[in-house]
Amino acid sequence: MLNVWKRDRSRMFVPRIAAIGAISGGIAALFLFAGCQRAEQQAETQTSQAPPASASIDPVARGKYLVTVGSCNDCHTPWKMGEKGPEPDMTKYLSGHPQEMVVPPPPQLSEGPWMWLGTGTMTAFAGPWGVSYTANLTPDDETGIGVWTEDIFINAMRSGKHWRQTRPILPPMPWFSLAAMTDEDLKAVFSFLKSLPPIKNMVPEPVIAPAPGT
Repeated sequence: MLNVWKRDRSRMFVPRIAAIGAISGGIAALFLFAGCQRAEQQAETQTSQAPPASASIDPVARGKYLVTVGSCNDCHTPWKMGEKGPEPDMTKYLSGHPQEMVVPPPPQLSEGPWMWLGTGTMTAFAGPWGVSYTANLTPDDETGIGVWTEDIFINAMRSGKHWRQTRPILPPMPWFSLAAMTDEDLKAVFSFLKSLPPIKNMVPEPVIAPAPGT
């Protein structure tokens, strides 16, 4: 009898264990479901309260980053000889070709398709288009971009036309690369340029080469 009772008792534990397992699983499922609901609610709340990612970015800081990685400083800031060799003159940051710098005559086109003119500042270039000087990008009203609007700047970069007019923006300015930027990035670049200290520096007008055959 005792052996039979033990066998029966062992059979009784099986459904009990199964039942306990089912109940535990159900409770776990309820907790999991409730946790998922809370997570979804929190995510919805955070999404509704959080500002767009772009709104949290300082446009001036973004513009400084783009100007830096875009190497605008390489041409638009005059270079000087420093202790370790040539270096940008940061007292003239992005002010373009120095107005007091005398430019030597452009080379003959037979000497090469285009080249940097030997002014020591890396701000003047000559080629089949003529002679070009890097622009003053500081917000000086008379000699820089102080009177430019955001729309003028963006449209100039999109069209490759100076002041949106007929004269093209001359090499080596890679305006076509800037044209690939989003409006938001171009606005950031403009915001940074407008935040710079204005430097009065009247860059010479470019010399446009005559059309072939004229």
